[in-house]
Amino acid sequence: MSSKDYADANFRGNMMSTQLLIIDILDHARRRFPQQQIVSRVHSGAIHRTTYLESWQRTAQLGHALQALGVKAGDCVASLAWNTFRHFELYYGAAGLGAVLHTVNPRLFSDQIRYVIDHAEDSYVFVDPSFVALLEEIADQLPRVKGYIILCTADEMPVTSLANVQCYESLLDGHPTTYEWPRFSEEQAASLCYTSGTTGHPKGVLYSHRATVLHAQAAASPALLDLREDTVLLPMVAMYHVSAWGAPYAAPLAGARLVLPGHGMDGPSMWEMIRDEGVTVGLGVPTIWLTLHNYLREQQVTELPLERVCVGGAASPLGLVKTYYEQYGIYWQPIWGMTETGPLATSLPPSPAILALPEEERFRRQTTAGKAAFGVDMGIFDADDRPLAHDGETSGELRVRGPWICSQYFKNDDLSSFPGGWLATGDIAVIDAEGHMKVVDRKKDVIKSGGEWISSLEIESIVSQHPAVNECCVIGAKHPKWDERPLLLVVLNPEQQFDRTQMKEHLTGRIAKWWMPDAVLVVDRLPRTGTGKVVKNELRDQYGNYLIEQGASA
Repeated sequence: MSSKDYADANFRGNMMSTQLLIIDILDHARRRFPQQQIVSRVHSGAIHRTTYLESWQRTAQLGHALQALGVKAGDCVASLAWNTFRHFELYYGAAGLGAVLHTVNPRLFSDQIRYVIDHAEDSYVFVDPSFVALLEEIADQLPRVKGYIILCTADEMPVTSLANVQCYESLLDGHPTTYEWPRFSEEQAASLCYTSGTTGHPKGVLYSHRATVLHAQAAASPALLDLREDTVLLPMVAMYHVSAWGAPYAAPLAGARLVLPGHGMDGPSMWEMIRDEGVTVGLGVPTIWLTLHNYLREQQVTELPLERVCVGGAASPLGLVKTYYEQYGIYWQPIWGMTETGPLATSLPPSPAILALPEEERFRRQTTAGKAAFGVDMGIFDADDRPLAHDGETSGELRVRGPWICSQYFKNDDLSSFPGGWLATGDIAVIDAEGHMKVVDRKKDVIKSGGEWISSLEIESIVSQHPAVNECCVIGAKHPKWDERPLLLVVLNPEQQFDRTQMKEHLTGRIAKWWMPDAVLVVDRLPRTGTGKVVKNELRDQYGNYLIEQGASA
């Protein structure tokens, strides 16, 4: 065949066409890193240890068990579970069959849990003992569910009113430790996660094998999490939320030791795992690392094995960025993503160039979301869908696209959130000439005062640096003249005080005068979603009329 004939035939490369399947990640781990450990805290509080090889064998038993239950390719099975080795096995066992694992967020409202299980048409629900009561409340409203499998041993089985209940360990018992996993298209659905929105029904994001494997490769790479065989990774983000930011896939791909905290999301439990397991890299939202810091301060602990905390889910407060470096020598590594983006899209690893910057400049960069990984395209757009300049100053709605970015919601034909093939994130952001992206606010949280926009996140980041402030939140409160004005809510460190005079002194010269909050309120706590984000709409409901009630003048 001539070169012209080859060109006419589209001149395809001579490479094998193999499919990217999730089960192959665990197969790779058990072959290359058979004795690498998975450490997890189980529901009893005990620490369990297994290896990638043992997990591969138990996942094979789970494959046989799921097949015996009648689970087929394309079927959805649900999990309500913390970060444990059994949940890890479900990630691979369900996907390995071509079924879909629907990770249900137990922090949703009861009616939302009922809705997502019914909407996904889950056939079985795998549940930790601590979440059985949640299902008992709604079981009579789940006609599609055939049965419930409790993730425990036979002697730990709780008394329950759930019908057709089985024990996970009994379900696996007796099955072979090898399984001939089927091969199928990499475009096959693998997992399902619903957004934890605060209004309306949660929306489902259906991930494919291809997207998940590509995301795992990117997440393990130096551009995002930089995982290696000597990394000890602690995902302090729940496995029911966006696959624990991909950690159960990226860790075995890289051969990293995986430490799963179970239900231990409090300060003492976190420190125990970090200390005893020599954790070097942690994943979590800012409030998780604030919780750890508060505990370490009480215990006067300053030496940690942690080298990096990779932080996403909310903006990185400058105060915490500084605290982690100055008090612990830990690099605060910002990352950004959302349920719809698989989730990781950007990061700012501690590269030589970043570490060489003057401290204040480096801290400022660490409050951005970093740069996009290869495969992720980012742009900012105005209200008329016109692309805006990446000059570090012009702000617009952040939109993204790429091979692990959602193209539409599950069972939802409304494409209004996907204009022109982009995902419209709802974040207002700036992008500089080097590609650093910084979220300046959510569209729904930005404060409109006298026709001008005020960034609540920027004010929060500066307030967080005050020594009296433990955490803070800024909302737009109604104003008779200016439409909205900033209202600052503060949670204080122990035995500290903070009033409007101190606030003004701290903010003067750091923000525009007209951005200055009109009032400061000291509160005991800030309301949060199940994933640790502050529920600003709840605060707006509670304090939205505060300035008018206090007699703000028109």
